[in-house]
Amino acid sequence: MLITKALAVWLLILLLAVTNGVLRESGLLPTLGLPSGMIVSGLVLCALILIVSYLALPWLAAHKRKQQWSLGLFWLFLTLGFEFSFAALQGQSLVEVLASYTFTDGNLWPVVLLVTALAPRLMAKLRGWK
Repeated sequence: MLITKALAVWLLILLLAVTNGVLRESGLLPTLGLPSGMIVSGLVLCALILIVSYLALPWLAAHKRKQQWSLGLFWLFLTLGFEFSFAALQGQSLVEVLASYTFTDGNLWPVVLLVTALAPRLMAKLRGWK
């Protein structure tokens, strides 16, 4: 049951990430420019992931550290799988995909991935869980 719930929460995170990307491309980048728009977008996405994690933890009933770490790694695996699959469907090369794993032009994607992996554990600690 935890896997099904974890997948549902990740789908919400994915929806928020896609929405964040649309807003970044349509509003932030034209207004703030490349580095600043990317930084703001990355920070907003990190905040959204943390908020969703915090709110979802009681529903997920992930009270054990092992569950929290497993959730974060599961979400990270799903995110990477989605990203590489979507890029392949768009015909992007591996070099193009890996370019997003740098901090060039304000890109915070590596930080977003780290937050994704750590969010359940960090938010459990914030809730005062062991």
